[in-house]
Amino acid sequence: MSLKTIAVMTSGGDAPGMNACVRAVVRTALGHGLRVRGIRRAFQGLVQGEIADMGARDVVGGIIQRGGTILQTARFPEFADPRQQREGLRQLNSHGVDGLVVIGGDGSLHGALALHKLSFPVIGIPASIDNDIEGTDMALGVDTALNTIIENIDKLRDTASSHQRAFIIETMGRHSAIWR
Repeated sequence: MSLKTIAVMTSGGDAPGMNACVRAVVRTALGHGLRVRGIRRAFQGLVQGEIADMGARDVVGGIIQRGGTILQTARFPEFADPRQQREGLRQLNSHGVDGLVVIGGDGSLHGALALHKLSFPVIGIPASIDNDIEGTDMALGVDTALNTIIENIDKLRDTASSHQRAFIIETMGRHSAIWR
């Protein structure tokens, strides 16, 4: 099968680096002569047909430093339903998409796997500040999250010391592979 058009989505919780990853996917694909489409609001947007063309300058120019994701994101547990998966596949086919890049966490990659099981070409890129994606050492967003935690703990330590107090700090990380 020859790919002519790919789509890209960011799914689940946002993570630092998602926009840079979208930009890299779009520019690399365009550089190889492929057409690129973006899917807004992840699997929910896929099922609802929120698919639009993406260009190198008009859409992804200047997005590297922006937080969040320009494609927006959503959690859509309904995609576990085979009817929703088939509708997503129908939307991809009706928009002329030959392959999909899913940037997201564990649930997002399960959605990507569901489409793969329907024989649709999919690439998954792990992105999660929790770093809890099985089979990966590091996901997009983890390094920035860890550095943000360290920076803020250093500041809080100074305040705690000045006030002779102990602080309890809770951070993200859920079932992180770093702490296993």
